Amino acid sequence: MRTVFAGTPEFARMALDALLAAGHAVPLALTQPDRPAGRGMKLQASPVKQLALERGIAVAQPRSLRLEGRYPEDAAAAQSALRAARPDVIVVAAYGLLLPQWVLDLPRLGCLNIHASLLPRWRGAAPIQRAIEAGDAETGVTIMQMDAGLDTGAMLLAAPLPIAPRATAATLHDELAALGARLIVQALAQTEQGRLPATPQPVEGVTYAHKIERSEAAVDWAQPATVIERRIRAFDPFPGASTHSGETAIKLWRSELESNPPAPDTPCGQILRVDDAGVTIACGHATALRLTELQRPGGKRLPAREFLRGFALQAGQRLGTHESVRDV
Repeated sequence: MRTVFAGTPEFARMALDALLAAGHAVPLALTQPDRPAGRGMKLQASPVKQLALERGIAVAQPRSLRLEGRYPEDAAAAQSALRAARPDVIVVAAYGLLLPQWVLDLPRLGCLNIHASLLPRWRGAAPIQRAIEAGDAETGVTIMQMDAGLDTGAMLLAAPLPIAPRATAATLHDELAALGARLIVQALAQTEQGRLPATPQPVEGVTYAHKIERSEAAVDWAQPATVIERRIRAFDPFPGASTHSGETAIKLWRSELESNPPAPDTPCGQILRVDDAGVTIACGHATALRLTELQRPGGKRLPAREFLRGFALQAGQRLGTHESVRDV
């Protein structure tokens, strides 16, 4: 089956690799333009572009696909490339651009999206992080027939995946990427055989996974420890949950719930204990959280015991109360 692939990050690269391994002809890959990355801020190709070039696949990187939009010349060039590719289907995974109607209508089998949730829960840009943050017990992957809406198309295949108690956005991403890669290969096989019925999404249960913003990183110690612990995992690796001691920002990477509650009058954010096991903090609703992996500005992620050798924290000190911070 002639398959045009549209995707950008590692999640998408794994799906493209699976499609190629399954023998699908991929004449064209669409991906986001190269972006500055790393300390030198040099332009870096996306994981999808890197794989496509390795396999001799033509790559298009339009800034927009809207012929009437801000970059009509990009859209026109992409349109020519897509028509020349003559796709039977377009597979989309974390591409980063909305597909206008002319793209949706181009392939005879339409456009299939690999979405990292069990739709209609967590439509939108950050389904992996929002599922962890919300405390969901499971998530999954849905293969969806794309339409003009935001993740509103009919469902073709879906598979659940339990969320492990200690899952981070990084670990869950890898599990879902592998699941999505398997599922899209299965979906195309069933599509070729003409036996992949489309099921409209339920009206009930719709939630939206809004894009993760850097401004969400700061921990609010007035929240319950369970909420903060989930957020730390949901924001690993981006943007990283953070607090501050004085003027210094501290990234928080791992934590554990503390069974012993603080005294009722303990201020939220106050350090209760500092020992080799971690830094225990008073949280809202008379709960406490032990921080077990932290990072100082310019440093590495370290277990609490090693972190404390180079950064002094003391019981009674209160975190997160200074407005002037230095980014990690």
